[in-house]
Amino acid sequence: MRNVTTKALTGTLAGALLIAASAAHADREGWPSSFTMGTASQGGTFFIYGSGWANLIADELGDISGGGEVTGGPVQNLALVHSGDLAFGMTTMGPAADAMNGESPLAPGMVMDNACAMFPMYETPFSVTTLASSGITSISEIPDGARIGFGPAGSTSDSYFPDILETLGVNFERRNGGWSDLGGQLQDGLLDVIAFAAGIPIPAVSQLEVETNVNIIEFTEEERDQVIAEFPVSEFMIPASTYETLTEDARAVSMWNFAIARCDLPEDFVYEVTRITMENNDKMVGIHRSAETSIPENVVHNTVMPFHPGAARWFNENGYEIAEDMIR
Repeated sequence: MRNVTTKALTGTLAGALLIAASAAHADREGWPSSFTMGTASQGGTFFIYGSGWANLIADELGDISGGGEVTGGPVQNLALVHSGDLAFGMTTMGPAADAMNGESPLAPGMVMDNACAMFPMYETPFSVTTLASSGITSISEIPDGARIGFGPAGSTSDSYFPDILETLGVNFERRNGGWSDLGGQLQDGLLDVIAFAAGIPIPAVSQLEVETNVNIIEFTEEERDQVIAEFPVSEFMIPASTYETLTEDARAVSMWNFAIARCDLPEDFVYEVTRITMENNDKMVGIHRSAETSIPENVVHNTVMPFHPGAARWFNENGYEIAEDMIR
C-alpha cells in the first residue's frame, strides 16, 4: 500500500510540475529570445550599470540572453528604443522630456511615444574635473578658450553642460568623445577640462585619480542656484567618500536617470524584468554603487514620460502608486 501511495504521489507531483512548466511557457508567449540594453560610451557609468544589469536579467530569466550595447547615451537611447532597434535603454529626465515633446535634437518634431519609463536608476551629478597641475580650482578660473570635453555627442553632458557653463560666463572650445578617451586627452594635455555628467563614482574619474593628481571642482552656492533656476536640474552633494581626491562633500547639480523600455514589449516580460531589478538591489549595487538609489521609492522622480504597463503593474502591486494618466 505504501508503494502504491508513493507512486501515486510521484505521478501527481510530476503532473503538477508539467502543468506548471507548461503554464510558465505559456506566460512567456511573445517574449523575445534575447534583448539589448542601450548604454553609453565605455568609461561611463551607463555602460557599467547597463551591461551588468542586462547580464543580471538574463541570468535570472534563465533562457533569454541579453547584453549592453555602446551608444551615444540618453538622447540616442530614446531614439533607438522608440524606433524598435533596442528593447531597453537608459536616459535622463531632461532628454526624456525633450523626446516626449518632439524636441529631441536627433529628430526635431518627432514625438517619441514608443519609449516608456521602467524603473528609477540614480541621479546624474554635473561636475568638472581638471588636472591639479592646471591650477584651475573653480569654474570662474577656467580660462577663455579652454578646451573642454563634454562626453559623447548627444549625451546628457553634451546636451546641457555647454549651456550651463555659458550661463556661468565660461568661454570654451567644445570637444566630444567617450569618457575614457577624454580622460586620456586630459592627461596628454589635449584638453584643459572635462565636464562630466554621469553616475558616481565615474569610472573615468576614478581611473584618472589612480594615474595622476586631479581637481574635482564644485559649484559655488551662487553658481548652483543660478543653474537650478535656468535648467531642469536639482541640488546635489557629491559625498567626499566618492573619490580619494575629495576631502569634503562637493556642491553640484543633478538630473535623475530612468531605465526605459519599448512600449510594445509584452506586459508580462517588462513586469518580470522590473520585479527582478527592484527586488535584487544588493545585486544591483554589486554591479555599480550608484544603484543604491535604484529602489522603488524613487519612482516618483519621473514626471515626464509614461510608464510601461508591465512596470506600472509591479509598482502598483507593491504599494508605489502610479497614476492612470502616467501609464501608457
